[in-house]
Amino acid sequence: MTVLDHVAVGVERWSDAWPCYVVELGGEWSSGGFNVGFGPAQLRYANGARIEILEPFEWEANPFLRRFLDRNGPGPHHLTFKVPDLARALDAARAAGFDPVGIDLSDPGWKEAFLHPRQALGIVVQLAEATTDWSSPAPDGFPTTRRRPPASLERATYAVADMDRALALYGDLLGGTVGDEGGAEDGSWRWVDVTWSTPLSVRLVAPGGTAGDTVDRFLDGRAGRLHHLDLSVDDPDQIPGASPAASVMGVEQPVWVVAPEDNLGTRLVLRARDGA
Repeated sequence: MTVLDHVAVGVERWSDAWPCYVVELGGEWSSGGFNVGFGPAQLRYANGARIEILEPFEWEANPFLRRFLDRNGPGPHHLTFKVPDLARALDAARAAGFDPVGIDLSDPGWKEAFLHPRQALGIVVQLAEATTDWSSPAPDGFPTTRRRPPASLERATYAVADMDRALALYGDLLGGTVGDEGGAEDGSWRWVDVTWSTPLSVRLVAPGGTAGDTVDRFLDGRAGRLHHLDLSVDDPDQIPGASPAASVMGVEQPVWVVAPEDNLGTRLVLRARDGA
């Protein structure tokens, strides 16, 4: 069964991400280390969902993350889906018209391939077959203080120009279950939730047909673009940089928003945890 495993964001240094993702949002160290080109560090939240923080490392030999940061600055980089059989997943991807890249079958414990953002609606999609779960000790300097209980990371909200293409990717090819749907009262955008058996889901948001609407402006000609990460947290109004908002793309309820420029290129939408 294919599942959405985690969402990854690129930064210059892991430590840049600790104040928000660890101290304020309560992320717990899950695993991390360094490979040629990058260092992944995974943080786990209250509901079991994970964010991966990517830092460049020995990038001269493998510059993909360095190029990403130089071109875009820090921000959302990829979504990782674990598959039971990578060879079969690649056959299915090719049959659906995709050309997988970066195929690496050399490690029997971790086989991987990627769908390029040009084909995967604007974001890197990683496909991985893993035989074991990775764990490692936290690095020196990892924060031990949390300002509140860990947040729950609930979904990645992704803006797309074509809802049918997005559902074909996330539902048909990547095995998600298409669930709830809705939209803005003024018809300016509509959303569809796609879920897996893991805690993290994707909310796809597409233009509602109004010229120059919110989604069109955000996409700015792109096929797709990650808009924000949705989290529930105690005392969201106390998160540094969080501002109240009556609604945000894909969400129509009072929330607090941390703008991308205040969080290393990744917008956060926070709501008060039930009972908090």
